[in-house]
Amino acid sequence: MKSDIILCGVGGQGILSIATIIGEAAMNENLYIKQAEVHGMSQRGGDVQSNLRISSDPIHSDLIAKGSANVIISMEPMEALRYLPYLSKDGWIITSSTPFVNIPNYPDMEVIKADLAKINNVIMLDIETLAKENDIPRSANVILLGAAQKALGIEYSKIEDAIRNVFGRKGDAVVEANIKALALGKAAQR
Repeated sequence: MKSDIILCGVGGQGILSIATIIGEAAMNENLYIKQAEVHGMSQRGGDVQSNLRISSDPIHSDLIAKGSANVIISMEPMEALRYLPYLSKDGWIITSSTPFVNIPNYPDMEVIKADLAKINNVIMLDIETLAKENDIPRSANVILLGAAQKALGIEYSKIEDAIRNVFGRKGDAVVEANIKALALGKAAQR
């Protein structure tokens, strides 16, 4: 088993929480893991990106080469396109459809959607609306993780267990909100 994952978005969207959950789930499956993070100007709404490499064999580098990412999980659609050169030919993009417009020349969403439509394996979800409609507005990132579960190749139950471990200290309500979010994402991936 080998999976190279790029997680990307804008500061404050929960990218590093997704990375932590995936990492915990991978360790629960006795897999090797390496992670590299780029925070940039994350506190001011800037780009946040994390390389996450998971394998059943030892991993020598924490960086993902261009053309080799199996999955890009993006909390923001333009950020998914930014990392497109890293996606393998049969890789997956799982992205939010809601733009985070933080620059004056943000591309037109129809152009972004057209560019994403050229890729074979794309799941685009309005995670913000799903989260609000289900009274879990702070768990939109975990909805996206649920949609990515199949592409990640990690058992659903292992991700659930990882959520319990990662968020357990925050209380049962936070854990249950994130388990609910994971299930919403999984249901939307079909």
